[in-house]
Amino acid sequence: MNIKIKDQPFYIQSTVVLFGLILLVYVLNILAEILVPLAFAAFLAILLNPLCNRLQKMRVPRFLAILIAMFIMIITVLLVFYFLSTQIVQFGEAMPMLQKKFESITADVKIWVKDNFGVAVAKQEQMIKNALNNSQAMVGRTLNSVLGILSVVFLLPVYIFLMLYYKTLILNFLYEVFAEENSKKVSEVLSETKTAIQSYIVGLLIEMIIVAAMNSVALILLGVKYGILIGCIGAILNLIPYLGGIIAIALPVLMATVTKDGYSTQLGVIIAYIVIQFIDNNILVPRIVSSKVQINALMSIIVVLLGNQLWGVSGMFLSIPFVAVLKIIFDRIEPLKPWGKLLGDNIPTMHMVEIWRNRRRRQAVMPVKADS
Repeated sequence: MNIKIKDQPFYIQSTVVLFGLILLVYVLNILAEILVPLAFAAFLAILLNPLCNRLQKMRVPRFLAILIAMFIMIITVLLVFYFLSTQIVQFGEAMPMLQKKFESITADVKIWVKDNFGVAVAKQEQMIKNALNNSQAMVGRTLNSVLGILSVVFLLPVYIFLMLYYKTLILNFLYEVFAEENSKKVSEVLSETKTAIQSYIVGLLIEMIIVAAMNSVALILLGVKYGILIGCIGAILNLIPYLGGIIAIALPVLMATVTKDGYSTQLGVIIAYIVIQFIDNNILVPRIVSSKVQINALMSIIVVLLGNQLWGVSGMFLSIPFVAVLKIIFDRIEPLKPWGKLLGDNIPTMHMVEIWRNRRRRQAVMPVKADS
C-alpha cells in the first residue's frame, strides 16, 4: 500500500519535516570540514565562470582559460593582503605604547568603579580573571574557525579548478537527475542561481571597497591612528550582514580611547559610522548589491546567527548566498512558495492578508453548507 506523507495528519507531516531538518543539520555539522571549502569553491567558480567563458570564446583552451582566471583572482587577493600587511606592520610597531596607555586607562576605570560602586580593585581583577578563564572555550572555537579558514584557502584553488573543468559534467548530471518535464524549471533555477551569486559577490566587493574608503577618510579626518587599517577591517566585518557593522564600530572607538584624551573623538567616530551605515544600507546595498533575490532583514540576521552556530565564521559569510539559492528553489516549487515569500523582502499589505483570511473562512464554511 502506497502511503503519501502529504495525505497524513499535520502532526505526522511536521514530525517528518522536523526529523529531516535535524538529520540535515547533523550531516552539515559532521561534514563541515569537507562542505565549507566546497561551498566557497562553488561560489567562486560561479564568479569566475564568465571570465573563463570569455577566454574560451577567444580560442583559449579550457585548461589554460581556467588557469588564467584563477591567476588573476590569486594576484588580486595577494595585493589586498600585501596592502593590509603593510598597515599591520605599522600597527605592530606602536603596540608597546598602546599597551601602556591601555593599562593606564584600565587602572583609572578600576578606581572609578571602586569609588562609585564600592567594588574593590582586587575583586575586580578576580572577576576579570574568572571571565577570561570562562572565555577559553570561546577562544578555542575561534581558533578552530581560523584554522578552518586556512584549510579552506589551501583547498580552494584545487576545488575551483576542478569545478570549472568539469562544469559541463556537473550541469549534465543536474539535468538528468530530474524528470524531463522538469528540465525547464531546472534550467531557470540554475540560471537565476548563477545570476544571483555573481551579482551578490561582485556587489559585495564593490560595496566593501566604497565602505573601506568612507571609513578610512572619516577616521583620518577625526585623527584616529591607523585609520586606514581600522577602516578596511571595518569594511571586511561589514560583509557580515547587519551584525558586522555594529562590531566594526568598537574598533575605532577603542583606538580613539587609547590614543586620545577626552571623548569628543569617540563621539565623532560613532556619528560618522552611523552616517556611513545609513548610506550603506539605504543607497549602496539596494543599488550596488543588486542581487535579484532580496532576503529580508529578519531572516538575514537569523540565518547569519544560524550559520555562525553551524560553521562558525565561514557559515556567517556563506549563509546569505545559500539562503538566496534556497529562495530561488522555493519560488519554483508550488508547495514551497510560502517559504520563499517568508524569506523575501516583499511585504504584503494588511488588505491582502484580510483577503487571504476571508478566502480561507469561505473554504472552511462551504462544506458545512453543502451538508445542510
